[in-house]
Amino acid sequence: MRIVACLNGDRRPGAHPSLPVSVDRLVADAHSVVEAGATAVHIHPRDPGGAESLEPAVVSALMERMRSEGPDVPVSLTTALSAQSDPWRRYGLVQRWAFSALPDSVSVNLHEAGSVDLAHLLNDRRVAVEAGVWTVDAARILVATRIEVAAVLVEPTQVAVEDARRNAEAINALLDRAGVRAPRLVHGVDATAWPMLESALDDDRDIRIGLEDTMRLPDGSEASDNAALVAHAVELAAATA
Repeated sequence: MRIVACLNGDRRPGAHPSLPVSVDRLVADAHSVVEAGATAVHIHPRDPGGAESLEPAVVSALMERMRSEGPDVPVSLTTALSAQSDPWRRYGLVQRWAFSALPDSVSVNLHEAGSVDLAHLLNDRRVAVEAGVWTVDAARILVATRIEVAAVLVEPTQVAVEDARRNAEAINALLDRAGVRAPRLVHGVDATAWPMLESALDDDRDIRIGLEDTMRLPDGSEASDNAALVAHAVELAAATA
């Protein structure tokens, strides 16, 4: 089972006292979550001002430090339009990422404009694509285009837990019927983060947790940091093994 620590997401600097934004903090946090049991990390690169960025210089600075000083685990980066709202500019930025500083994988949200072209570009550059599938329609895009993906991220965004579960079940049912064999990682956000993680464990799927997805532990108390979230997820995984 993969346990992915999603370190920061698109949360604003200061949203949580321990939200890692700078490269120094991200490298340190990566070590902490791996020590807590994470097997991979997912990061939204940030520019010096703390804003999300896909600029080649920003990505290179992050990845060079992660490779030289970070833990020896796979590193995934975002390509969400929250980091670059213009899909054509996003394509151009990713195209210019240095070969020497490419991540192991990237997430590509299939409902976003330009996602299929971006996935093909990443395939050509031998960067693994993790397809972000938020809806049944996005799952249909995956099936229809036959994009080569290393994993499918089933990401229901509904606020209510039961609505999120129904959406995830509908997505998984469509992928099952279509014979999609790529591993699936199921996760929620905020109020649905822990219930969806527990559902994923029940279904023997990969999981992820971190301050991108929630800033709280299941009892509602604020988590001290990413490592505390990962440690609790590891405990839940051990209890269901």
